[in-house]
Amino acid sequence: MTSPQIPEAATTLAPPSIGTMRQRYGEHYRWYLLLSVMVGTMASIMSSTIVNVAIPGMSHHFSLGQERAQWVSSGFMVAMTVSMLTTPWLLSRYSYRRTYVGTMVLLLVGGIVGGRANNFSLVLFARVAEGLAAGVVQPIPAIIILRAFEPHEQGRASGIFGMGVVLAPAIGPSIGGVLVDLFGWRSIFFMVVPFCLASLWLAYKFVPTTAPGGVVAVRGGGLDGRGLALGTVGTLCLLNGLVELRGDSPLQAALLLAGAVVAFVAFVWWQRKLAASGGTPLMNLALFQYRQFAMGSVVAFIYGTALFGSTYLLPVYMQVGLHLSASHVGTILLPAGIVLAVTIAGVGRLADRHPTWALVTIGLALLASSFALMMVLRLDSALWLLVAFAIIGRIGLGFILPSLNLGSMRPLAKPLIPQGASAINFVRMLGGAAGVSLCAIVLEWRLAAHGDSLANPMSSPARLAAFDEVFAMLTGLCALAIIAAWQLREGSKGPARNTG
Repeated sequence: MTSPQIPEAATTLAPPSIGTMRQRYGEHYRWYLLLSVMVGTMASIMSSTIVNVAIPGMSHHFSLGQERAQWVSSGFMVAMTVSMLTTPWLLSRYSYRRTYVGTMVLLLVGGIVGGRANNFSLVLFARVAEGLAAGVVQPIPAIIILRAFEPHEQGRASGIFGMGVVLAPAIGPSIGGVLVDLFGWRSIFFMVVPFCLASLWLAYKFVPTTAPGGVVAVRGGGLDGRGLALGTVGTLCLLNGLVELRGDSPLQAALLLAGAVVAFVAFVWWQRKLAASGGTPLMNLALFQYRQFAMGSVVAFIYGTALFGSTYLLPVYMQVGLHLSASHVGTILLPAGIVLAVTIAGVGRLADRHPTWALVTIGLALLASSFALMMVLRLDSALWLLVAFAIIGRIGLGFILPSLNLGSMRPLAKPLIPQGASAINFVRMLGGAAGVSLCAIVLEWRLAAHGDSLANPMSSPARLAAFDEVFAMLTGLCALAIIAAWQLREGSKGPARNTG
């Protein structure tokens, strides 16, 4: 009889789904899949953080002021933040593999174009392209962890994934600092190229063609373009409004910030209207009926502001405040990055057995302590103190990273997981985009108040005092996040979990 051979032939010829991949690679396939998306996410995170080491050299090459230079970071953050909202739609329409491969190609092109750019506009264009790619890819691992792994091993998977992801930015600044000193700022852009090439090979080997939930990708249903436009306008108004706050146009700053509020209100109204009419909104507001997710989003926003603001601030502080070379900056941050990688792997296992709100609270307390301790440093302080204070902050991050997403998304109904991963990453990155601009604004404001400027080649106690005040602001933000994290244990989980 030939009929039993038909399913076998169909399986051989059919595009590789999750089920087919499991049959092909066995019970360990989920780990191969996690490794595949981990490499691409490492590339996207590296591209978001390592460029900070090159900002001083890039600023000098293009004769940029602090205000324009910070757009290298914040422009990336805007693009990454907004594009995160498109991930569920892209996965549903084009499948895991096509979406993932497309983002890696875009990231690869952005790195090559940025490294070869001869004017700042082209650099900024390349950074926006990299940001778009990074935004789409970063929610994917959380979706896979909650879909492909059992609840008792989700913490371990998050820890292993997090350890791999943080190793890239941990080692990256050290290598990047040496590259900047030896070959200039352009070399930073080319660092993502080998990661992108490796991720493309792994994608065609292990990433399935199916959409979330194992279903076949469908071409029906358009992207919520109006919601995406409102989200983009609101984010741009917010960041430009923050930048204008330190200028001579308070009215323009007020108008831009008011525009951000109007865009936010319009976005929420449109999402509700589209959902009520049976459409597919960009962000499903039903997510926020789950109390843990709602409170986790508050923590994620404040945490993102402090985290990404400090990621921008620390290299600038070390180079223009303490007058350390780019290679010194990378060397100082390297031990802290390694400690972070080890911590996050251990905390991932703890997240399977202990309340996630407690782990998040411990992490935020350590992060706040790290910022506060930075304020005691002076020009003649020993470098080991800087290393130690950075390590304390990275241990804090190790407690937060694998715990926050799991604690916020575990109560969600399964159909909401892709939207939940997209939304909480969007909220965190929106805070991060605001944090980069906020740190740059407050720094320039306090430098002017102390009678100093970054144009001055020499550092001074007045300059360090300005940096200290920015660190004090980040400490306060972490304290606010701790208050929000305590609320994660108090409410109910929201609507009953859908186990289908």
